This record gives sequence, C-alpha cells and structure tokens, in this order.
Amino acid sequence: MHCPECGFVNAEGASYCQKCGAFLGDRASGDTTVAYQLDHETGELRPIDIAPVTTEGATLVIRSGGGRAGEVFDLNGDRLAIGRSPDADVFLDDVTVSRNHALLVRRRDGFYIDDLGSLNGTYVNRRRIESHKLVDGDELQIGKYKLTYLER
Repeated sequence: MHCPECGFVNAEGASYCQKCGAFLGDRASGDTTVAYQLDHETGELRPIDIAPVTTEGATLVIRSGGGRAGEVFDLNGDRLAIGRSPDADVFLDDVTVSRNHALLVRRRDGFYIDDLGSLNGTYVNRRRIESHKLVDGDELQIGKYKLTYLER
C-alpha cells in the first residue's frame, strides 16, 4: 500500500505510513476487536459489549500485543500509571515496556498521556510524544502494545 503523502510502500493493512506517519485509509474496513474484562473472582477474561463501557467515560482498549487484544481499562481515576511494574494501573508485561513507562492524567480539558522518560518512547498515532492531549480514537503504542483511546 503506497502512502498518499510520501509514496512509501507500506505493508498491506497498515493504518499509518511507516515512514512519515500519514493516515493511510478508512478505519471502517470491517476490522473489529472483541473487548474483554478480567473477572476478578475467577481470573478469566469475559467478553463485554464496548458500547455501555464507553458511554460512562474514557477507556483504553488493547488492540494488539501480548496476546491481550480486547482487554479494556476504565479510566476512572485522575492519574493512571502505565508500565511493566506489577503495581501499574495498566500493567503491560513485556521487555519493550519500561517499568514506569507513561502516565495518563486527567486535566481540566481532558486526558493527557505523558511519557515518563521511557527507553522505547510513547507514540500517539505513530508520532513519538512527550505529552499529548488524547481525543477519541487515538492509537497509542507503548512497546509492542497498541491501544485505542475511546471517549464517549
């Protein structure tokens, strides 16, 4: 698939250009992710309907990485830690993720993601960021994990 901005040849199915980060196509291509939440009593993942979850506020959904696609994290607090540390609110267990990788912070005008000096960086829509105000549909990449920010 050729990038309309720079002409770079990207892998089929890519959402963003690997070279310049430009959006490559329509997101409504029929690809969907099933959403799951962890049942705290049994430890099993149970499928959920994402619509009621996102009507209550912001959520993060793992799109790919670590065999956890579809796992949902409600963003209820004012600060949520993301990292490889087992104490992190969003625990991403992989060596590509720093122990204290990023922080989601609720500010007056919405949620922001702040990189905490991670080795591999934090990306929003394929652009490396230090701090970024999140909007509905943003794609986050933290290590090998790709997550989608949903706000309703």
